[in-house]
Amino acid sequence: MRLAYSYSCLVSTLVASLLFISCSKETDDAIDPNATNSVAIEFENRVGDQKLVLGTPAYKNAAGEPFALTKLNYFISNIALRKEDGTVQQFPNQYFLIRQTDSQSQLITLKDVPSGNYSDITFTIGVDSVKSLSPVAERVGVLDITSYGDDGMYWNWNSGYIFFKIEGTSTAIPTTANANQQFGIHVGGYGGGWNGSPKTVNNLRTVTLSMPTKATVRSNIAPTVHLLVDALKVFDGPNKISLAKTNSVHMPAAATPVADNYKTMFQVDHVHNDKQ
Repeated sequence: MRLAYSYSCLVSTLVASLLFISCSKETDDAIDPNATNSVAIEFENRVGDQKLVLGTPAYKNAAGEPFALTKLNYFISNIALRKEDGTVQQFPNQYFLIRQTDSQSQLITLKDVPSGNYSDITFTIGVDSVKSLSPVAERVGVLDITSYGDDGMYWNWNSGYIFFKIEGTSTAIPTTANANQQFGIHVGGYGGGWNGSPKTVNNLRTVTLSMPTKATVRSNIAPTVHLLVDALKVFDGPNKISLAKTNSVHMPAAATPVADNYKTMFQVDHVHNDKQ
């Protein structure tokens, strides 16, 4: 009788535990339409399968050309998150400048994100024409053109932002063309004109990425979406770029192949849905 009683108690305890776990899971999965939280997006810059370290001459492109990077900057804007039901949450008028020299800039936060299960993320590389043409007083934060110092991300001569900047050195660059064997690739061009001239090319690029695990925003869960950003794609994307031949790009029309390449740099590596 005592054995039967103990067995019965054990079964009752297991059932109660399972019910508790089930109820807890249902509570965690419940979406409160009135609840919001933040979503963090982390940009991890890499070169192929290697961590990006500025000044390290350990990288090679598809042409076999060795190179070191001394600078990598890019603007991210117009972020949107798509829920599993297809609805889209947009975050307008938010602009971020990711810089390899500033680790804090590589983690951005979207605030007041409604509860839901998010399956995709979309963003623009660059600064859209509306903001580029807005009054200077409305361009603050990372869009303040006086804030860059020697790390300029704005062309005064062309009145436009540099969407993407990558610089470095390569022994593949002929010294007859560049004694210091340096390269600089600066991409801009939002389709606007300059001093009455015809419109420039539009090098804004939009990226949409699926998440391997849904970002589950809840009142007690603020997800982090971890992106890998492969700078090697700048040279080895849809357009193969040789540093020996292309080591100085500053005009928007010449930068279009680069813009097509850096659109492919991004992928979602993983998502953290840790409780707070």
